[in-house]
Amino acid sequence: MPKPPSGSTQPDFFGLPEPGKRSDAPKPAAKAKRVAAPPSDTSAKLAATAASPALFALGEALPATLHLGTSSWSYPGWKGLIYEGEFSPAQLARDGLAAYGKHPLMRTVSIDRTFYAPIGQDVYARYASQVPEGFRFLIKAPMAITSSYVRSDTGETSGSPYFLDAEYAVREFVTPCTAGLGAKCGPLVFQCPPQGRATTRNPDPFINRLYRFLKALPQGVLYAVEVRDPELLTERFFKCLNATGVRFCVASHARMPTSREQIERSLSMDAGPFIVRWSLHAGFKYETAKAKYFPFNKIVDEDPESRESLAQECVRTLAAGFPVYVVINNKAEGSAPLSVEKLAQRFVEISANLRTKA
Repeated sequence: MPKPPSGSTQPDFFGLPEPGKRSDAPKPAAKAKRVAAPPSDTSAKLAATAASPALFALGEALPATLHLGTSSWSYPGWKGLIYEGEFSPAQLARDGLAAYGKHPLMRTVSIDRTFYAPIGQDVYARYASQVPEGFRFLIKAPMAITSSYVRSDTGETSGSPYFLDAEYAVREFVTPCTAGLGAKCGPLVFQCPPQGRATTRNPDPFINRLYRFLKALPQGVLYAVEVRDPELLTERFFKCLNATGVRFCVASHARMPTSREQIERSLSMDAGPFIVRWSLHAGFKYETAKAKYFPFNKIVDEDPESRESLAQECVRTLAAGFPVYVVINNKAEGSAPLSVEKLAQRFVEISANLRTKA
């Protein structure tokens, strides 16, 4: 859907006139044509998943629309959990997705590299060709779209020329992503980094702009918004998402409320797909968790409260007829594949208990 022309007086979410479109924003540099990488010797060695028969049985107990997975797939520490054999991060990044996609519990994965720079349709298509039909990707939008500022190599900051720019988002992100992934395209997540004190003191202008941005995106795509400022989780924020048909992405992070609290705040929205990025254990900073949990091959700090709240909402959402997408980071409990397994087990337990009571 195109943006209104410059000077349009179309009202925003709160009835205010929309400001005219910028005409001085720099245009993106032309991209060199991408060439798909040829198959490597590693791909044959990575043909099998390390999943046990018990995990295949657990996978068969899960609904097809319950998409559990991890943030990325290139961790050598997952030897014996996802992969058979030892491989480098570079080998896994290039050839590990096919083996990951064969694991009975891994039905989604987060493509995080797109947060730092857009990628081309051919790259998305190559990803899609390596996974089964029922697999769905969760894709993070470039931070050029979701961050109100950019930082130079010398540390200086300036306003982002593409902040919540729908035209740029469609051209550089939505179109190549949806065209390349096709039916395997899951949620497109706009993760908004901390927006600064001016925004958190008065969120309404940000919500106004977010509304105009979301309203201008093409329909027929599952979008979600994630924020890192708890002050933005206002009634108007959820009304904005609801009015544009966009989902709220529950995200665990240092400054954010618990998963349970975020779920409860979002219950004012219409029923729809449940989207989660379980990224970080409560009370930890990212680098602290990374150092403590490396090489990510075991659960170090369990978070039963988050697991329980997510499992309960997965059951509720699926019972209402909507799909679920949950991606888990190693920094949530220590090992994302093992966290996926525990979440899947808890989902099955809750579902079985409900059937018994029925």
